[in-house]
Amino acid sequence: MNTRRDLLVHLALGALASSMARAQQLPRTLGNLSPYSRLQAEPFRPVFAQAMRVLGYVEGTDYVGEDRFADGNDRLLPALASELVSLKVDVIVTSTSNGAAAAQAATSSIPIVFEGVSDPVRFGFADSLAHPGHNLTGLSNLSGDLTNKRLAFLQQIIPKLHRVAVLVNPVNRNQSTFAARLAAIAEQTGLELFPVNASASEELEQAFQSIVQRHGEAVLVMPDGYFWRLGVRISELALRYRMPSMFAFPESVEVGGLIGYGVDTFDSVRSQATYVSRIFKGAKPADIPIEQPTKIDLVINRKTADALGLKIPRLILLQATRVIE
Repeated sequence: MNTRRDLLVHLALGALASSMARAQQLPRTLGNLSPYSRLQAEPFRPVFAQAMRVLGYVEGTDYVGEDRFADGNDRLLPALASELVSLKVDVIVTSTSNGAAAAQAATSSIPIVFEGVSDPVRFGFADSLAHPGHNLTGLSNLSGDLTNKRLAFLQQIIPKLHRVAVLVNPVNRNQSTFAARLAAIAEQTGLELFPVNASASEELEQAFQSIVQRHGEAVLVMPDGYFWRLGVRISELALRYRMPSMFAFPESVEVGGLIGYGVDTFDSVRSQATYVSRIFKGAKPADIPIEQPTKIDLVINRKTADALGLKIPRLILLQATRVIE
């Protein structure tokens, strides 16, 4: 009898200790270092929250968020990252190479989970994809260089395509690598490629005027957080100047771009939640492999094609993840 009573007391004390330990460690604080504005980031909040719920974490109960938005000005990211560190958040989530760099400079101890970083090893965020070795991990968009494939789609849509403008943001950490490869890509594709820079909203109009003056026949928009934020504006300008556009972000096609081939950002956000969950459970970023996307979306806007007088080949339509009518 005493043995049974002792067992019940032991179980009750164990449950109480477990409950107390859980109460002491929760809710955790999740710092969100966003290069975007609150409005631009808003569509991703429910996606992340739902992914966390599936993993057993309810916002407001199991974790609370501290948001910092750079509103499209990456120069603000270092100060915002320092603010999150001063609040002693448990994990920092961020997007783009510039966001990851700002978070890395602010802390070497708080776990950082990134997405949308093209080459984590080259930028010093990780020792290797399999074993990051530092306080950063997450999702890379380095799934093989998709530039050649994007240009191949343009060539199929515009059979006599010869000169393609490449819209680049010179302040993006990735662009130096791309510039060095531009000649090689041109040789591989047989196209004449020329870069056009834009690093501020007011420079976009001038960039498209330059494309027309230089007899560009299409524009390839390179992957960049700034270009993602201004997808609507770039799509409008491309249509006004009657310039077929290829985007690295499929979302930009949904707002008027011609064609997009790249990683679905919503999928990346869902995957980001799995990293946060693993860290909440005690895993160290140094030991969590960096994932590369396996799902690449091809999105085509047939309304934009019609406005440009282009006919999308049936073979491409059959490969499309989504066709916007």
